Amino acid sequence: MGLVLIQGGESLLADRAISEITTSFPNAQVTSLSASEIEVGVITDSLAPSLFSDTRIVVIKEIQDLASECSDEVASYLENTDENLTLVLWHKGGVKGKALVDKIKKAKAELITAEVIKKDSEKSDFIRNEFKRLERKVSTEAISALIDSLGSDLRELSAACSQLASDVAINKIIDEDDVKSYQQGRVESTGFDVADAAIDGKTAIALINLRNAIATGTDPVLIVSALASSLRTLAKVSGESRSTKSFELASTLALPPWQIDKARRQLTGWSESGLTKAVIAVAAADADIKGAASDPIYALERAIMTVCSVKGSR
Repeated sequence: MGLVLIQGGESLLADRAISEITTSFPNAQVTSLSASEIEVGVITDSLAPSLFSDTRIVVIKEIQDLASECSDEVASYLENTDENLTLVLWHKGGVKGKALVDKIKKAKAELITAEVIKKDSEKSDFIRNEFKRLERKVSTEAISALIDSLGSDLRELSAACSQLASDVAINKIIDEDDVKSYQQGRVESTGFDVADAAIDGKTAIALINLRNAIATGTDPVLIVSALASSLRTLAKVSGESRSTKSFELASTLALPPWQIDKARRQLTGWSESGLTKAVIAVAAADADIKGAASDPIYALERAIMTVCSVKGSR
């Protein structure tokens, strides 16, 4: 069978790689273990040869967090592998657990990359490949609109691609208008109502919209993503001359003309300093919501009040 090492912190890509391996052996017995739940001896038991020579797959996730004794169990198995077993190991990256990774590579493991996607060009490639996998064509403007609205969350981007492929007529190229309609049709799109009110400096309305969004099931992560996306758009457009037509800027800024026109209207009263302060506040809220604070709603409220207050500041 074999040995596979998945490297990188993007869980969607790691999960897909694991799924492809397990589905390629439909009759195999699959055991999935997570480092945070593994006690000493569990790995040895899971990797022990089967009495019946069954085809087996053992998946161990996040091996960088394995206790040293558990790492030793993996290393011990590498010295005497089972031909009927495929061992799949996922390491999220970094120096933690590097000694074990080096041993796995030395054992000639198949390497699969699952690095976190950060650059817009990489996100564009990911979206393009998603639609290719779904056998659909998509415009460059639609790709940019998806990135602006959903940010870096690959699971959200993947889900949006699947939904658009399902909703839009099969013979039509998916464009930015389709993305806009998709966003408006989601409950989560109320996050942009919050963002619009905050950017307009309307504190009371922004906070009311926030409460309504939360009450109707909008994830706080999507609201802070909407705020960040709107501020990024303002920053992009602020550096361009107002005498240049929006359709002329569309390709340069990778934004649809309607979004540029909207941003120009919203920029009234905003200074470079104010935008910087707003971006910092939203970035702090994003960190709070993703684990640094116990009350994500308070973190959002604080960020919204800051965004509203810095409009007009110098």
